[in-house]
Amino acid sequence: MLLLAPHLLPLLLVIGTGGSVPRPQTLPQGCYIAEEAGEQTFRCSRAGLSAVPNGIPNDTRKLYLDANQLASVPAGAFQHLPALEELDLSHNALVHLSGAAFQGLETTLRHLDLSANQLASVPVAAFVGLQIQVNLSANPWRCDCALQEVLRHVRLAPGSGTGIVCGPEARPDLVGHEFLLLTREEELCGTGRGGTRRSTDVALLVTMGGWLALVVAYLIRYVWQNREETRRPVKRAPPVQPVRSEDSSTLSTVL
Repeated sequence: MLLLAPHLLPLLLVIGTGGSVPRPQTLPQGCYIAEEAGEQTFRCSRAGLSAVPNGIPNDTRKLYLDANQLASVPAGAFQHLPALEELDLSHNALVHLSGAAFQGLETTLRHLDLSANQLASVPVAAFVGLQIQVNLSANPWRCDCALQEVLRHVRLAPGSGTGIVCGPEARPDLVGHEFLLLTREEELCGTGRGGTRRSTDVALLVTMGGWLALVVAYLIRYVWQNREETRRPVKRAPPVQPVRSEDSSTLSTVL
């Protein structure tokens, strides 16, 4: 009976798991788990991936998905990674980024690399609430209000700002120019926070100009009226005629 016990163990496992023997989760081809600088790392660089892979360990702190064929990042793609601090999505074919692509990473994600993709625009919502340093260089940016708003929510990786250049979808006069240099000279948001602030400033200047014009007009009228008053001749009372002596004699005779 004791000799049969080792052979009964797999059977008991099958019965206890509902008929299937549990197998260790298979990693995508070209991916491996490592420990770098004491941190759990998952590398899938140059693995030919066309989508974010399954099987990424929950305790992963550094995730490298660079040099693949990812075209989009769906909502909640990394929300099962509560410890993720660094994410590399560079050198892919990204053209779309969901507004909830980094949902669940608000308190952990610190470094994000989106360089060398095909991004023309990204939703501002994807970065709201994140405290990250991001690399946005080497993308064909549309150089619009959305990109300007994104830069208000993130910090650029050191030295990456000069690589944010306007692509073919931008205004013809902006193509090939560095975006950060353009924003120093022009406000690209006609609406929204930046545009509203600028419109408010213009309205305030117009109002102040109107009040100034009224004050100047009043002063001009006041000065003109004073000049007119000084030019008018002064009306003098008619001189009092002296009583002639003859009239006085006549009056005496009558009395």
